[in-house]
Amino acid sequence: MGLPLEGLLVVSLEQAVAAPYCSSRLADAGARVIKIERPEGDFARGYDKAAKGSSSYFVWLNRGKQSLVADIKQPADAALLHGILSKADVFIQNLAPGAAARAGFGSDALRATYPRLITVDISGYGDSGDYATMKAYDLLVQAESGLAMVTGRPEGPGRVGVSACDIACGMAAHAGVLEALIGRGITGMGKGLKVSLFDGMADWMNVPLLFFEGTGKAPERVGLAHPSICPYGAFPTKDGSQVLVAIQNEREWADFCARFMDEPDLPQREGFQSNVIRCANRAMVDGYVGTMFASLTRDEAAAKLRAANAAYGFVNDLAAFSKHPALRRVTIDTAGGPVAIAAPPVITTDGERHLGPVPGIGQHSEVIRSEFAP
Repeated sequence: MGLPLEGLLVVSLEQAVAAPYCSSRLADAGARVIKIERPEGDFARGYDKAAKGSSSYFVWLNRGKQSLVADIKQPADAALLHGILSKADVFIQNLAPGAAARAGFGSDALRATYPRLITVDISGYGDSGDYATMKAYDLLVQAESGLAMVTGRPEGPGRVGVSACDIACGMAAHAGVLEALIGRGITGMGKGLKVSLFDGMADWMNVPLLFFEGTGKAPERVGLAHPSICPYGAFPTKDGSQVLVAIQNEREWADFCARFMDEPDLPQREGFQSNVIRCANRAMVDGYVGTMFASLTRDEAAAKLRAANAAYGFVNDLAAFSKHPALRRVTIDTAGGPVAIAAPPVITTDGERHLGPVPGIGQHSEVIRSEFAP
């Protein structure tokens, strides 16, 4: 069987993370993705050289694409891009607000000219309002959206260690494109989509937002713990590992007490009776539970937790993650050699997909210019 998006042509005037995330998933599914780059290339190419001389970000997000170097401000290259768009199914751009329109590639105008085209405008804060012209790198949006303030330890806010706002936006854009393709199959018409980093993270922030507006209090920053469930957090073992335990309900708490703590009457004791009471006495409860973990090695704690059917996980560093038994990998080709990346999360009955190579800057310029020459 062929891939589901084979035959589709995607043009992406993109850089950094959010738009490349969206287009990379379309490429994985078989779409032909033409990535338009400046002569110096997508600036994400220069973030690091960790992946055999290439940027880890760029390798992750640009496999399977074709690279075309073009300057859309130049009439010849603008004409070339229009020639490509006349045959394209999807156009994605994440330039500064208004830049694509000023160059003659505004989404509304493109869809008027090419009615079957699906256009995707990715921005930081949308295209209207006071924030429309603000630069919106991932950490800035983590701060503005409140994500940083609910992340970290009690001493202060923290950064989520991956580009969460970019990824949330790219995921939403990808879902929107697939919906628009289904809709076009019914109506024959394209559609305009707008997705911002702020809106993507605002959606993820609904639980703390609703909690705050319902109680007047923000969820507490509790590090590797849960602000409204106890015990739910990390406990050190006697050999230096950290085990994160998650108790979701009173049935799990009773089992945990009887089979891990070896104290079946613990749920009836003062301060331990219900989740609300335990949260009010968190320091005491965590301290008491922590004494059991401190008496066990990592392996002993794991065996006892499994026997108790408790929900737990180890707080792994990246060395442990790289060897995790659940980690699936796929290999993609780069200029410096093959790189094994974490596999895309969706597994289909079609079997493992081959992911295309990471392109060099302008690697496909000649063939694309020849194919779409006006």
